[in-house]
Amino acid sequence: MSRILIAGCGYVGAALAARLAKNGNEVWGMRLNSEALPNGVQALQADLTNPETLSRLPGDLDYVFYTAGASEFSEAAYKAAYVLGMRNLLAALQSQAQQPKRVIFTSSTGVYAQQDGQWVDEESPAEPTSFSGKAVLEGEGLLQASPFETIALRLGGIYGPGRTRLIDRVRKGEAPIEASPRHLNLIHLDDIVGALMHLMLLEAAGPVYIGVDSDPQEWNEFIRWIAHQLGVPEPSSNTQAPPRRPPRNRRCSNARLRSTGYAFRYPSCRTAYRKLIQSTS
Repeated sequence: MSRILIAGCGYVGAALAARLAKNGNEVWGMRLNSEALPNGVQALQADLTNPETLSRLPGDLDYVFYTAGASEFSEAAYKAAYVLGMRNLLAALQSQAQQPKRVIFTSSTGVYAQQDGQWVDEESPAEPTSFSGKAVLEGEGLLQASPFETIALRLGGIYGPGRTRLIDRVRKGEAPIEASPRHLNLIHLDDIVGALMHLMLLEAAGPVYIGVDSDPQEWNEFIRWIAHQLGVPEPSSNTQAPPRRPPRNRRCSNARLRSTGYAFRYPSCRTAYRKLIQSTS
């Protein structure tokens, strides 16, 4: 049994906490609101942006996961979640003489800026131009500069139970065909949890892995496919204003993660999306 802290226990963190607790580990879920944590997970009410609330972490932690996310799409929110929060937690771990075997961070493929549809992997330049990508990469830097053994899992677009926004948009005709091609790099919640648990115990792990499935989706093809699965009219061309978030057009490779022995439950998002579509029909 391991003693495990999950800092920022939201959508991903709660699912991870539930699996870890079910496997017999002693798990603490840290969040602002300590309600609604999974059964078997001990609540730790704290604010990662307020160091005073981090002064009494559980002792003798074996593993720490940092799964916090920004509360909104703003520069201040991203700085708070990925820079200030990371800095405060690492400082708290050190000040309390904690010696976890690993600290694992759910980072983002947003640290990449490539936009020509090319493949990127862990060796590709991470030179983000957006405030969101810059904040996440700064958080990675803080982690890697710490005295702990660390892993950053750079996640693509997260979907799963309760995360069906794209399906809803297609159903309502709000996901348009776009003039320029772009790719979606997705990963199901079950595979995020599986990959994090795999990396936690992986012998001789590297510092960075990309967490996406094996089947990047071209946007226009994918939303046409979703429309067909739903039995709704094919999406129309985009006549709306440009999106607030710049579209991304790159294909991310999960080869390094697969080379460690991790087997994806959903190597293609289309398998899982069929199930999600059935559950929302």
